[in-house]
Amino acid sequence: MDAQEMKAGKTEKTGVLDDAAAAAGKETFDLTASEWYLNRELTWLEFNRRVFHESTDARNPLLERIFFLAVIGSNLDEFFMKRIGGLKQQVGAGVKLRSLDGRTPQQQLNEIYAVIHDIFTRQQATEHELLALLAGQDIHILPCSALNEQQRHRVTAYFRDNIYPLLIPQGMDPAHPFPFISNLSLNLLVGTRHGKGEHTYLNRIKVPTTGSGIPRFIQVEPNQFVFVLFEDVIADNLDIVFPGMKIESCELFRVTRNAVTEQWSDQAVDLLSMIETALQDRKFAEIVRIEVNSDMTLQHREMLACQLGVDAHKDIFTVSGIMAKRDLMEIAAIDKPELHFPPHQPLDHYKLTGDFPDIFHLIREEGPFLLQHPYESFSSTVERFLKEASTDPRVLVIKMTLYRTSADSQIIQYLLDAARNGKQVAVVVELLARFDESANIHWATHLEEAGIHVTYSVVGLKTHSKVIFVARRDYDGLKIYAHIGTGNYHADTARTYSDLGLLTCDRDIGDDLTEFFNFLTLGYAPARNYKKLFPSPRILKKVLLENIRQEIEHQVRGGQALIQLKSNALTDADIITALYQASQAGVRVDLIIRDSCLLRPGIPGLSENIRVVSIVGRFLEHARLYYFKNSGREQYFIGSADLMLRNLEHRVEVVAPVESPALQKQLREMLNLQLADRRGTWEMQPDGTYVQCQPEGKKGKRSSQELLIQKSEKRLAAVRRQQRKLYPKKMVRRKEE
Repeated sequence: MDAQEMKAGKTEKTGVLDDAAAAAGKETFDLTASEWYLNRELTWLEFNRRVFHESTDARNPLLERIFFLAVIGSNLDEFFMKRIGGLKQQVGAGVKLRSLDGRTPQQQLNEIYAVIHDIFTRQQATEHELLALLAGQDIHILPCSALNEQQRHRVTAYFRDNIYPLLIPQGMDPAHPFPFISNLSLNLLVGTRHGKGEHTYLNRIKVPTTGSGIPRFIQVEPNQFVFVLFEDVIADNLDIVFPGMKIESCELFRVTRNAVTEQWSDQAVDLLSMIETALQDRKFAEIVRIEVNSDMTLQHREMLACQLGVDAHKDIFTVSGIMAKRDLMEIAAIDKPELHFPPHQPLDHYKLTGDFPDIFHLIREEGPFLLQHPYESFSSTVERFLKEASTDPRVLVIKMTLYRTSADSQIIQYLLDAARNGKQVAVVVELLARFDESANIHWATHLEEAGIHVTYSVVGLKTHSKVIFVARRDYDGLKIYAHIGTGNYHADTARTYSDLGLLTCDRDIGDDLTEFFNFLTLGYAPARNYKKLFPSPRILKKVLLENIRQEIEHQVRGGQALIQLKSNALTDADIITALYQASQAGVRVDLIIRDSCLLRPGIPGLSENIRVVSIVGRFLEHARLYYFKNSGREQYFIGSADLMLRNLEHRVEVVAPVESPALQKQLREMLNLQLADRRGTWEMQPDGTYVQCQPEGKKGKRSSQELLIQKSEKRLAAVRRQQRKLYPKKMVRRKEE
């Protein structure tokens, strides 16, 4: 056991903290009983109800409401692929193991379907309402039959020139068996017959949206917001596809396949090869859902169910509006500023602005720096850090972890530049990042070809940590500079996800990162001593449980005790048990949990001291922040780990302390704003439902996200005013140039 583990103390895997329970003196609940826990899948669907509500909230601009409607479509697609797919596998394998809340896989599926059908019904009603509101703003999504003659001729010409050559109509008869249907593809089931014949032939046409360069919503007029759907354009021109045939029917359908196909071996000889095989398997995985339009006949529904191997009653969903609503992102992106949130441009970090080309000098002399994305720019902080490292002649080594990144990533380019400039570069690429496996294989291969040392994580553990390590030969010796974050190194999501980061040259953190990367690149876990960092799976959970236990002791002894945790999800039974014990001891617990939360707050005698809130707004809350009052010796931690079993025991995560009083003050400000939010916050009830907080007075009408935008603007403006006072002549000279 290393020094950090000794500090954390022994915690049994059951999570029952015996000494804490005794100190509380109020153990009257069986904390292993399923009644005190909620269901992960159902609480995640509750989160999507909150997101969906944003599409119905008239306080949001119209195109932003369309955006939230599209998000729900995307989220539910992923839910079917990942969560329902996994549950169906368990049912098929006869698994009877119950979830933490006491439900079997089949019970979970039954309840999930009831919730999803309700969400679908509400989603389609809201779509109808929003399309009417769009029409009132001269944005029209029309069937081809509603176009005037000139518009229809234009669309037909577009079809002939741009769509018809891409189509591959497939017949279905004894010589042509039912074709393979790819995941999430849109398909037309077309019935045709010869003019005087009696036999109807069925044909399938795949709508070639992905990679075709043609949008799902095709603009009819160049200067007007009039759109027709890609599939409707095909359906309106079937006489061209089937010349001389009579079109009997044209029906739209879409399938969703299970994405849970991986069977990883802890002794994998070639992880890359295994993942490539799994990706191929996923293409042919079982179907978990078929969506059909409301006009499809019962005969054709049952034919599809039979051919695709699903239950015609449970697995077929009728869509009366636009199928694949995630594509409404195209409409949400229309350039009509008055129908969007006020524009937000991420600002320069207030301490990293001005004429300071050497970011390492700034970190050394004025750091550490707390980064708050998207309020502060990702490109002028994290990307700048890596860019300067790639060209600085004093930088010798760069190491980083890569979980997800964007297609046009500057991060990748700076790593390649660093290698070309003679620096040692090592990158740990997580090949198991769900739905990003292909992209990460591509980046890993690209980096290796440039001479970069690429490691594919540790077998059996996903590397989810977000860290960059830079070794630089400073004037006083070798110094380690680091970035530790809560979000991926992804420029696109950095503009829409709310995340935190730390730029530092703290010596202990540098030493810890040296040990950490040696663990990742060696691929096994000998005993390592960490001074400040808390990595998982061996240390982080023990530290969190120990800190909760200490808060209980402070409370019992009359000291100052307070726990405030901000995470995407809270599903780990041991952490929940410890928080229940803290509440029983009288410790106040504030939880800001974005989506799944299995803890039940507000139960007398068990959790009456626990408050759970969820914040939904224009930015996706993604930061992980952990605070403990510690009898006045406050502790703040940020990092990549959520409060989930998978993060704490089956992933490589990194959480770091934020020790600077100035940075702690910023984190305290953020927590206070979010806990006081009355505009974008929902409060959890003991039964797992949520009640939306209502604004009180003028100040309450602004969300914490709006206030954080304002705070970042004020910080930057204050620094720039100070710079103008200190360097007035320089500013004037630059202006004249």
